[in-house]
Formats: sequence, structure tokens, C-alpha cells
Amino acid sequence: MISTNTKTRTTKALLTCGVIAGPLYLIVSLLQVFTREGFDFTRHSWSLLSNGDLGWIQIANFFLAGILTIACAMGMRRALISGRGHTWGPLLIALYGVGLIGASIFVADPMNGFPVGTPLGNPVSVSTSGLMHLVSGSIGFLGLIAACFVFASRFKSLNELGWAKYSITTGVIFLLAFLGVASGAQQNGGILVFVTLSFTLAVILGWTWISIVSARLIKSL
Repeated sequence: MISTNTKTRTTKALLTCGVIAGPLYLIVSLLQVFTREGFDFTRHSWSLLSNGDLGWIQIANFFLAGILTIACAMGMRRALISGRGHTWGPLLIALYGVGLIGASIFVADPMNGFPVGTPLGNPVSVSTSGLMHLVSGSIGFLGLIAACFVFASRFKSLNELGWAKYSITTGVIFLLAFLGVASGAQQNGGILVFVTLSFTLAVILGWTWISIVSARLIKSL
């Protein structure tokens, strides 16, 4: 029979995956943002980093982040024994992880001048891989947004209003940024810059939320 201490250590190890997943993903992405030739963070989404000779780095980054996020979801399910959101919260986090893995399998189409040599503007037609990348990413992002609201409901039921507000705020910002990308991705100029930077900020906030919530659950064990 597995001892309680062993179960606790395993749960903490799984939750630690959630603590490190975001920082690891962000560091690897940002290093590429500022070193890949032709990449402009005001016009290009990080998904485009999966293209080119060094695209394997971002592909691996997506895949590893997805695996770590799913492990985190398993830890959350073990830590949240009962109460509101103890089932759906972890499942939605796992859905985000699945979306990341999907984004690693299906590469986004080159566009808007990246990689170097790609024509400016959006591709004339979307490839199957590009379409599936959008589908995978959308499913994952919606999972994360919903998870924020589920955890907000849980924290509110526990009278942890600060955590509830933090979760709601993260979810709302991410939702607005996601809708902005969906409606403004085909635009250029100032609108493209605004939606690109807004979504990048939302991704950073989302990963930060996962890390902090995971750390909070570790502390509660």
C-alpha cells in the first residue's frame, strides 16, 4: 500500500510541473523572440516560431509545456479531493495541455514576413496544418479561460475572495485578448500591433496564473 507521505510527494511533484511549465515556456519563447532573424514581436505571434530551420525549438517548447500542464492537471485532481470545481478545474487545465500538444504537432502557416522570405500579409490559403494549429490553440485557450472561471467559483465558495478576483481577472483579460485576435488577426497596422501585444500579455498572465495556483495548492498539502 502506498503511504500518505508518498502520495503527497507525488502530488507535489505533479503540481511542481505546473509551477515550472509557464516560466520554461516563456523563457524559451522570449529567447527566440529576440534572437530569431526577422521576428517582430509587435506583428508576429509566438506560434510562428515553429517555422524555419530553428522551428523545432518552439515545437518542442509547445510539446513539453503541454506535457507539464497535463501533469499539473493530474496533481490538481489529486489535491482537490472535494468541493466546487474539483473535477472540472483540473480537466480544463488538462484540455489546455492537450491544446499545446496539438499546437506542437500542427505547425502554424508562415505569414507576414516570417520566416525571412515569406511574403508580407496573411497566406493566400490556410493549410490543413495551419487550420489544425488554430483549432488546437483555440480549444486549449478556451480550456484555460474556463478553468480560470471554475477556480474563481471554487475560491469564492471557500471565501478566498482575493484568489477568486485574481482568477476572474485573468480569465476576463485572456477572453478579451482571445476575441481580439479572432476578430483582428486579419488586420494590419496599429490594430495588428494592438491585438498581437494584447494576446502576448494574456498568454504571460495565463501562464503566471497556472504557476501561482499550482504553488498555492502545493502549500496547502
